[in-house]
Amino acid sequence: MDQVLGMLFGIALGDALGWPAEPLNLDQIKVRFGPQGIQELPEPALFTDDTQMTLAVAEALIDAGDQDLEGLLAAVSRRFVEWLHNPESYRGPGASCLYGARQLERGAPWREAGNPGSKGCGAAMRVAPIGYFFQHDLSRLREVAAATALTTHRHPAAEVGAVAAAFLAKLALDRAPIADFVPLLREEIQGLVAEVDQALGRLEQAFQMSDLTAALAHIGEGWVAEEAVLGALFCFLQHPNDYLAAVRLAANTSGDSDSLAALTGGISGSYLGIQALPAAWVDRIEKSAYLRDVARRLAMKRGEC
Repeated sequence: MDQVLGMLFGIALGDALGWPAEPLNLDQIKVRFGPQGIQELPEPALFTDDTQMTLAVAEALIDAGDQDLEGLLAAVSRRFVEWLHNPESYRGPGASCLYGARQLERGAPWREAGNPGSKGCGAAMRVAPIGYFFQHDLSRLREVAAATALTTHRHPAAEVGAVAAAFLAKLALDRAPIADFVPLLREEIQGLVAEVDQALGRLEQAFQMSDLTAALAHIGEGWVAEEAVLGALFCFLQHPNDYLAAVRLAANTSGDSDSLAALTGGISGSYLGIQALPAAWVDRIEKSAYLRDVARRLAMKRGEC
């Protein structure tokens, strides 16, 4: 429970921290929030579609994680349509996520619902619960993560990005050695899609750069799946034992600040557990009691399967 709570709250807190910075470039962030950039959780502490869709995936796993792929994706589809109609969902949702959810509502098969050619980070930002639920079944993790990507994003890089994000959640939950994260991820995803391989190359180059801000920008701004996942991994690996330092690095970017911070927070929270997260932030984030309840029910469901 400590790690699954860390995973869900880690995502929500990172998401809420990064959201006010998302419309701004780094210079504008520093003008608005001070020379160190955004450091504190805003008031009110609201999360975005990143966390909302993560919770939708978690609820689908609770509904149907023990079913075959068709049954599980039917549950994911239902939850995404529910998300589409929730008035709270309109906090800058991605166009492809909206497109896919609308197609699902119209009855499109989940394999065909996604936006053709889209590889936005929405396919990857929401899959950490899959990494948790199928932590000990890697083939199932791959299958389900890739399938959920297709509901909204129909590009090979989106599928690989979703698998990569779920795989990183698994590694964090496994408490894999820090030095093994990049080699294990490379073994998992290299050679599948050219854009992903290119981003892996930029990640390797970023580790050689002394300016962390420039290094993160070198990987990419995070709007697309491979850049968001590898940028989040970079932020986590800079501060593997410090949740706040990792998510602050991710949030203070000219790119997709909330998605980068949410992904980083999910990896860090999974690795460190909820005790490493600031207690005042955990208490203040919106729907804190609901996040705890989802974590509890997800853990119970996994234990039953």
